[in-house]
Amino acid sequence: MCFREKALLLSYDLTNRYTLTAPVNVTWEITSRCNLRCRHCLSADLMDACHRELDFEESRRFIDSLDRMEVFQVNFGGGEPFLREDFLDILDYAHEKQITTCVSTNGTMVDEALASRLAGMDYMYIQVSLDGAAADANDAIRGKGTFERVISGIEALNRHGFPNLSINTVVMRSNFREILRIYELGRTYGAKTRLSRFRPSGNARRVWEEYRLDRSQLEELSQFLSAHKDVLTGDSFFSITARDRRELGLNMCGAAKMTCSVAPDGTVYPCAFLQDPRFRAGNILDESLESIWQSAAPFEALRSVKIASCEECGRFSLCHGGCPAVAYFLTQSLDRPDPECLAPSPGGSLARDSLGGATDHVRTV
Repeated sequence: MCFREKALLLSYDLTNRYTLTAPVNVTWEITSRCNLRCRHCLSADLMDACHRELDFEESRRFIDSLDRMEVFQVNFGGGEPFLREDFLDILDYAHEKQITTCVSTNGTMVDEALASRLAGMDYMYIQVSLDGAAADANDAIRGKGTFERVISGIEALNRHGFPNLSINTVVMRSNFREILRIYELGRTYGAKTRLSRFRPSGNARRVWEEYRLDRSQLEELSQFLSAHKDVLTGDSFFSITARDRRELGLNMCGAAKMTCSVAPDGTVYPCAFLQDPRFRAGNILDESLESIWQSAAPFEALRSVKIASCEECGRFSLCHGGCPAVAYFLTQSLDRPDPECLAPSPGGSLARDSLGGATDHVRTV
């Protein structure tokens, strides 16, 4: 059973305060090292503060614990995971345990040899980051020359027949008008398009006002997603998508309910976007992930969040208040609704976007 199917089956129980005995999905920021310095980097604070990494034996023991907990999938991120000399061995060990893996990479280190090795792995997905359909937009965010290097990596994976490839774009004011072109670019390589919401974590807090989408752009993004249901989205898009995408994924935040995040040094957080001292839940070198998952105070706090102001909203069944990370970093509170959440208009009329797709008309609140 795939992660999305499990998410759909479990969403009702989660809404009613059911706590899983283990996360379905774990994000593991396996290194803080990176060869890029992206302006919106989620992990920028980790790169500055986190120099300890789990070594290979510690990583094996952690994978053993994930196997015991029956964790379905591990999302590897960083930093840049392929900077770790032992990363392919770590992947192999996870696959021996039949744990599905997804690697988020900037793509610049993927050459012919690496692409060939990755194409031979089972249980494997790769997500390559690209923030523009051409060099000018992408390189303004990720650094000069990165567009050509990323495309070279994608082409190498394509030549070696890697089957499970997606291109991930963080949607910002600077690349908002390029989404369709990025989507078409991905299709030329047989890659799915995945859009990530720009959220005020890491470096994004420093450039939030420069890159955040305004209200009309959020509405237009919602309409684009309705017109392109094959586009994958990150786990916070439920707060801005229309009802016609309701069955395409989880309808609420999964942090501490279905997923959690592990930093390079083993520190556990509810999600990668809540890597803040307030949300440190423990460290896997000091206690088991099982224990942290079941009883850590920050996890219990997130599981108990109840946003009363949202419960009468017509969109409540779609988003349950939206993304707690956006609410926390913009309002310093978990008990506030996602400030970018969209609510249905009183008339419930339909609007037709520029690409010809009908969707529920939305306005911001």
